[in-house]
Amino acid sequence: MSETDEPQVAARASVRRELAYAVLACLAGAGLALWAVTRTWTVAATGSTLDEEGSGAGLLPWLPALALVGLAGGGAMLATGGWLRRAVGGLLALLGLAMAGGGGYGLVADLGDQVSRQWPALTLLGGLIAVAGGVLTALRGDRWPAMSARYERRSRQPVDSTGPIEGAGTRDAWEALDRGEDPTVR
Repeated sequence: MSETDEPQVAARASVRRELAYAVLACLAGAGLALWAVTRTWTVAATGSTLDEEGSGAGLLPWLPALALVGLAGGGAMLATGGWLRRAVGGLLALLGLAMAGGGGYGLVADLGDQVSRQWPALTLLGGLIAVAGGVLTALRGDRWPAMSARYERRSRQPVDSTGPIEGAGTRDAWEALDRGEDPTVR
């Protein structure tokens, strides 16, 4: 490797690191929000020996669904590229805002007799972490590498239907099939 290649290698590593940070932020934020929303947020004294517990998911039933979509969006960031990845990042930022809003509501609302504030606070924190990953993706996601080209369909080339491929091996036959040619037709 020459000295002129070192800045390019460093730039590629920096871009991949940004992608990793954004994906991890979205996954960690959505995962934290999902975990925190399933914990007991309130305990209402009913006068009996058994108290009624209310989880965040019971109080805000849409919140776990948003967190699950946030987790799926973290995976979608890896599978997309270009403007579509930026759109996914914008959607994840909005989902993170909604998760943070649900956590904020749990912090300020009058939810019952005994309220546990740490779970809504963790939901709020998870939402904000997901927002950070989504915003980073929306701003810079089109610069990050996409999945390898081997997963994409090759462009259509004109089909040569004059006959079988002369002297072709197995690999040539498979490549002919990828181009839309029939290697068995003469």
